[in-house]
Amino acid sequence: MTQEADGASRIGRGPETTVHKVVKSLWIAIWLFYLSAPVADLVHGGHGSTARLLGGLGLLAFVASYLVLVFHPERQLPVRRVLISLTVLTTLATVLSLALGREWLVLFVYVSISSGAALPGEMSRWSVPAATALMMVVAPALPGWDGYLASLMIPALMGGFAMVGVRELIRTTIELRQARATVAQLAANEERLRMARDLHDLLGHSLSLITLKSELAGRMLPGHPEQAAQQVADIERVSRQALVDVREAVSGYRRATLPGELAGARTALTAAGVAADLPAEAVDGLPEEVEAALAWSLREAVTNVVRHSGAKRCTVSLERRQTLAGEMVELSVADDGAGGQAVPGNGLSGLTERLEAVGGSLSAGPAGKRGFRLLARIPLGSGA
Repeated sequence: MTQEADGASRIGRGPETTVHKVVKSLWIAIWLFYLSAPVADLVHGGHGSTARLLGGLGLLAFVASYLVLVFHPERQLPVRRVLISLTVLTTLATVLSLALGREWLVLFVYVSISSGAALPGEMSRWSVPAATALMMVVAPALPGWDGYLASLMIPALMGGFAMVGVRELIRTTIELRQARATVAQLAANEERLRMARDLHDLLGHSLSLITLKSELAGRMLPGHPEQAAQQVADIERVSRQALVDVREAVSGYRRATLPGELAGARTALTAAGVAADLPAEAVDGLPEEVEAALAWSLREAVTNVVRHSGAKRCTVSLERRQTLAGEMVELSVADDGAGGQAVPGNGLSGLTERLEAVGGSLSAGPAGKRGFRLLARIPLGSGA
């Protein structure tokens, strides 16, 4: 699961480490297996020494040009450079096929695939059929071409257009990743502006009043100490109220919410390679204290799943329940990991205190033979 998640997140990115480069080279090398026909023809085709030498050098040049085009399909290579490389590939494929025989027609399949991988979509949709058509033109000049050509036409067309689709997928993924980064940056900027605006609204009036009263107290101090003392008392009162307002504002920014924690849980589980089964929406209409307690419970439970469980799947449920004791909201976080007994610690102790503060309860322990489950319940009557 971790490998699948990593592979999905790497679409549209080039190889960044030596391991990535080696893995990608191995995948490309698998498809070079079809060059075994030209290689076998060089060895057993009855060609002279000069033909073998020139054919081998031509094949090496062809493979090198092909690898340059397909190794980094996520990069936007200059079109002129791509066209020059494709011209070299097409020329080598044509010359080698005409000089050495039908086995070399397979080179046109690689021409088609590399054009689909390296050229923009509006050009590759024409270059792929063109490479296939050129192969059909060259083939009749070779002995025994008819049956051999039929086996290469579908790979040339399908392989080329498949690479066109892969390139479009990579382009779309890159654009989507850039759009997400832009949205995240805009959201962060908007949050900074909102915080700056709120703090200005909270502190602007208070600080202005403190400044004014400080000036008044300074002027009154020599001749009217009683009035100056009154101004100092007002300064203290305004300062304390400003401090209370700032604390309330900051606590509002720091308050955990269920929609935010659900989104964060999905991101964390996916990044850890854990299949996430989460509710699409949070429960509406919960008191702030109840929602905050459940949000902290969800965060702590998901953190434990990611860090300690070794699970492959995590299931989160969040719903209202009508019981004999009244309506309550229930949060369940279960995984299929190593399981084991709950070990009391700062995390679970803190959650228990948060839930008890709103009349709720917490239970955590094994879920069957494997896995672990955390269950938080809060009666809505007491929470309200």
